[in-house]
Amino acid sequence: MASYYLLLSLLLFPLLLFLKTKASTALKNNYKLPPGPWTIPIIGSIHHLIGTGHPHHALRDFSRRYGDLMFLQLGELPTVVVSSKEAVREMFKTHDLIFCARPTYSTVKIMYYDGKDMAFAPYGEHWRELRKICALQLLSSKRVQSFRSIREEEVRSLIQLISSSSSSSSRIVNLSEGLLVLTNNVLLRAIMGRNIKDQKMVLNDILKAFDLLTGFNLANLFPSSSIANLISGAKRKAEECRRSFDHLFDNLIREHREREADGEVEDLLRVLLKLHDEESENNSLSTDIIKAVILDLITAGTDTTAVTLDWAMAELMKNPKVMKKAQTEVRQQLQGRESITELDLSKLNFLHLVIKETLRLHPPGPLISRECRETCKIFGYDIPKGASVLVNIWAIGRDPKYWKDAEEFKPERFIDDNSDVHINGKDFELISFGAGRKSCPGMSFALPILELALANLLYRFDWELPIGMKPEELDMTETFGVTTRMKSPLLLHAQPYLSCS
Repeated sequence: MASYYLLLSLLLFPLLLFLKTKASTALKNNYKLPPGPWTIPIIGSIHHLIGTGHPHHALRDFSRRYGDLMFLQLGELPTVVVSSKEAVREMFKTHDLIFCARPTYSTVKIMYYDGKDMAFAPYGEHWRELRKICALQLLSSKRVQSFRSIREEEVRSLIQLISSSSSSSSRIVNLSEGLLVLTNNVLLRAIMGRNIKDQKMVLNDILKAFDLLTGFNLANLFPSSSIANLISGAKRKAEECRRSFDHLFDNLIREHREREADGEVEDLLRVLLKLHDEESENNSLSTDIIKAVILDLITAGTDTTAVTLDWAMAELMKNPKVMKKAQTEVRQQLQGRESITELDLSKLNFLHLVIKETLRLHPPGPLISRECRETCKIFGYDIPKGASVLVNIWAIGRDPKYWKDAEEFKPERFIDDNSDVHINGKDFELISFGAGRKSCPGMSFALPILELALANLLYRFDWELPIGMKPEELDMTETFGVTTRMKSPLLLHAQPYLSCS
């Protein structure tokens, strides 16, 4: 990646040096910007992040030097990094209307049907209509509850898969892979009514799409440069993803049109098609909008939920005392049961704290991205119109100002020091699902999967690390992207728990 930026600088230097210097000087002269590290022509502050591997870590380190509001010039993009709950409160409470847009990179426009989806659509009538459809039709409490049988069936399938693996000669279970398949199956069945044949291909396309969404993509940092697009190949990759998703969605829409609804559970695609037919006169819900919304649901739910479950199990393996406490609760509350259903989850108070603590230490998306719609002031500094704003929720979740023993996995903290902190977006030190008007509406869909899957994993199996590995040796390294996956897959020994066999 470093060679890309070097090559780009050499190619563009004669053409852009004057223009970039002039624009940067004007920005600094006209606004009182937050402090930040030194810049160089064309690439701005990018060199400070090259080679770090984890930009959210580097941004946390810089914020300790420059403050809760920090200015970076990332290529062509003036960027403000927010690293405190106080600054986040100013953004999402005092100035929420100004920060209710997401940057629409070129790759986003290609993949998400020119920003017709809910995640990237500009704030306005179209976005409000989609949000209303989502709240009342797609992710209402009643609708999410209707998918209970799907969640329970897919968790049972995961348990059966692990049981088969545990009886093999190696007894090694690739839990990361199993959790990704679980969350993908639940989503596809809820959205499309069934699993699909080319599931691995769809998963690969989803992961590719995630990689193209990050603002640190070369083409997104230099949107006006065709050379940056050529070097990164981002536009070509985005177009490949778009063609693949188009093919999948066109087939599914045709299939839904050709057959009647079967079963009691109405999938989300059929709900959207019904709304499309009802509104066909003014065509407010076009086929492309339906595709964009479905893509939102798939990309927002598959990787993020699997990643959270992965980190939860990894933290429990690294902290045997916490694992024992969580398993004791599950097994005492549900002793003698063959499996756990969603009706049992309300009894598992400590399990809920485990998930909450996992989301604090490992938010699925470490950075929340917004765009400033009009110039405003926060803490006396100017945030220019059009600037990108990155909220480092990973750093805020590990800030010792808000959390005692901030780097340690302690679910009990939500009984003691942080008992009044919740994950609903109103407590700004813990905003794993975002905050403000554009917070993630899928929390009610994600939490039942997280709780049901984790409860069954703890109830049905005793878990061990591979032979010879100590808890402190477990690889907890992250990979950076829109989501922070574990660098190494979680490979564990699973021994069926005798009391439920």
